[in-house]
Amino acid sequence: MGWYSQFVLPRLLDRVMSGPALSRYRQEILAGVEGEILEIGFGTGLNLPHYPPQVRKITTIDVNEGMNAIAQRRIDAAAIAVDNRILSGENLPMADNTFDSVVSTWTLCSIAKVEQALAEIHRVLKPGGKFIFIEHGLSDDPKIQVWQNRLTPLQKVIGDGCHLNRNIQALVEAQFEHVSLETFYGEDLPKIGGYLYKGVATKAP
Repeated sequence: MGWYSQFVLPRLLDRVMSGPALSRYRQEILAGVEGEILEIGFGTGLNLPHYPPQVRKITTIDVNEGMNAIAQRRIDAAAIAVDNRILSGENLPMADNTFDSVVSTWTLCSIAKVEQALAEIHRVLKPGGKFIFIEHGLSDDPKIQVWQNRLTPLQKVIGDGCHLNRNIQALVEAQFEHVSLETFYGEDLPKIGGYLYKGVATKAP
């Protein structure tokens, strides 16, 4: 992991991803989490203040040690017990059927083997468990898609693997039979990177 990825990007993302609109989206999706919870792509811990009061413990993973250094301050200040691990979402060490809820916020865009990561999420969820997510990805506007496709190679460098053009709906539906999804352009976000997928995918009982 390079100097940019470990030291510059975590601070940049912490600033960019902490705006009021994104905070509101975080709060909306986290309102429904319950039971044993896993958060993938924990990043700098921006979700922590938005978990409902009844949540007392979460397990979190992120592959970037630089993110973890910033997140630790939020972990220390949180009322929630956090089992934070430096791991890739593509290879989870947890047993099958472990979690009631898995959370992902703006993470699937940057996982190299995203199909494998979604298979892992499905595997570690209990039957009837929920994958709760908000992600950015491929727009429904062909004109925007052209620019997303053109700029994704550059974005992958700047954003440490982030893709502008992933079809999040297709990726999630390929793994889960039951998906409830809302798509929209995020408030105050550029259309090229602000087409959002907010939803819940449920593992079959």
